[in-house]
Amino acid sequence: MAMEKFVTTQKTKLGRIPTRGHFDRATVYAILDAAPICHLALAFDNEPTVLPTIHTRVEDSIYLHGARSNRLLNRIAEGAPLCLTATLLDGLVLAKSGLHHSMNYRSVVVYGRGISVDKDDEKMRALEALVDGIIPGRWADSRQPTPEELRATLVIKVPIVEASAKMRTGPPSDEAKDESLPIWAGVLPLSSNFAAPDAADYGPSVPVPGYVLNLQSLGFERRSERIPPCL
Repeated sequence: MAMEKFVTTQKTKLGRIPTRGHFDRATVYAILDAAPICHLALAFDNEPTVLPTIHTRVEDSIYLHGARSNRLLNRIAEGAPLCLTATLLDGLVLAKSGLHHSMNYRSVVVYGRGISVDKDDEKMRALEALVDGIIPGRWADSRQPTPEELRATLVIKVPIVEASAKMRTGPPSDEAKDESLPIWAGVLPLSSNFAAPDAADYGPSVPVPGYVLNLQSLGFERRSERIPPCL
């Protein structure tokens, strides 16, 4: 059974404002589940490289996917060390002083190495988790991958071993000497929601699925309120 908290390492410990750091799995996993994309960073051909991509978490691992021809993902599948980040922006923080402006956010940083998923059954379940991680219920309502498509798709598992979260919440933090200035200060909250579904202009007319309407009513972030499938 995994420990409730990640062990703080030289890479995950926070240098600036360490009080904003969180090392419990519940916080780290909640942010990973809610974030729609992550960014992968690694050294590639002696150059720093960052790749935005979708991800999903199943228990204590993150799953990624892409074309088997993707050179960066192949490097990760070979075990190259990587850094994965995910961020949720919750609001703009407007202080009276320009240098005290900030943002309210939740972020996660994960350090690790990828493992290629080669067994078709695990690969299929990982792809299901990826699709349902974005739109719960969509996998069962879509055409399943053919053997050819499965062979052309690279799936990577990244065990979550070194990870930390960092968050900022609350109002601006102005210096006492600036509090009396006649300048508005406060927080402009930010949230992401889905607009009305826009149907494709081809194929037969099909009613909007209930899981899509349900997702629209729940809102963007609450889509992650599901139990990830077990692999």
